[in-house]
Amino acid sequence: MRVLAVDDDRTSLIVTQSILRRLGHDCVIATDGIEAWHAYRSYAPEVVVSDWAMPGLSGLQLCRDIRSSDSGTYTYFILVTGRGDVEDVFTGMEAGADDYLVKPLRVDDLRTRLVAATRVTELHLQLALQRTELVELNDRLNAMTLRDPLTGVGNRRALEADLDVLEARVARYGLSYCVALIDVDCFKSFNDTYGHQAGDGALQAVATQLEHQTRTGDAVYRYGGDEFLCLYPEQSIALARIAVERIRGGVEHLGLAHAANPLAILTVSAGLARMDPTVMRPSAAVLKEADDALYRAKELGRNCISDLATSVV
Repeated sequence: MRVLAVDDDRTSLIVTQSILRRLGHDCVIATDGIEAWHAYRSYAPEVVVSDWAMPGLSGLQLCRDIRSSDSGTYTYFILVTGRGDVEDVFTGMEAGADDYLVKPLRVDDLRTRLVAATRVTELHLQLALQRTELVELNDRLNAMTLRDPLTGVGNRRALEADLDVLEARVARYGLSYCVALIDVDCFKSFNDTYGHQAGDGALQAVATQLEHQTRTGDAVYRYGGDEFLCLYPEQSIALARIAVERIRGGVEHLGLAHAANPLAILTVSAGLARMDPTVMRPSAAVLKEADDALYRAKELGRNCISDLATSVV
């Protein structure tokens, strides 16, 4: 183990260092508490064996400082003192010490403490690794709760969280955003004709096109069933329409057979809406406008894009 030995008495320090090396441990030394603190920061010892009474920074205060700086690791601290009173021992333990030794040091006593130190530090290392693994697992689980399990795009929960962020940016900075509500045309008939497994595959293919055709900063969500939603921060209706047209054309280009669709292939329709920062309204109203625009696109023959302000593409 890496051990830091601290004592302002040179003779005692040399004896301690000699014992530690004979027991097979790496050892650095410090002659006072301040020097020990700097050595602790640079050397990162697993064990500190420190005299109690030292000028500048006592062993007791050094122990407190080390305990307050421990993060993710644990340093086993042994106080060495000429005091053997129960109250003194209790004071050291309250400061964060794990054990104590009374001068003069004996090899067997120090060896016994270091066996305990090895067990404790290994246990803390295992706990730290488990905490890291738990944090990583929680991060993965949180990410999974924001993803649609079938298509891998964001789900409604992710959409709600992102819309809350966008609404705050609209209110604070006057920024805008567009939404595109995209629906697979005649999807119920597709499922009835080809089966639900084929339907799942079609939704996955559409989701892949959506992600492929969106730029960095845009976002894609499964809105529900066969509906998807694309979010375009700081985008005009005209630019959003161009982006969604790429999606519509990309899905059409897939050429997925769909006998119940007039074109005999799978297509999508889309409705656009924009949050105008000069006319504040809740995101629910923007989504309702996009839904109305999508309904209009379907009325006008499907496989097209509509918004309530301009003509259909």
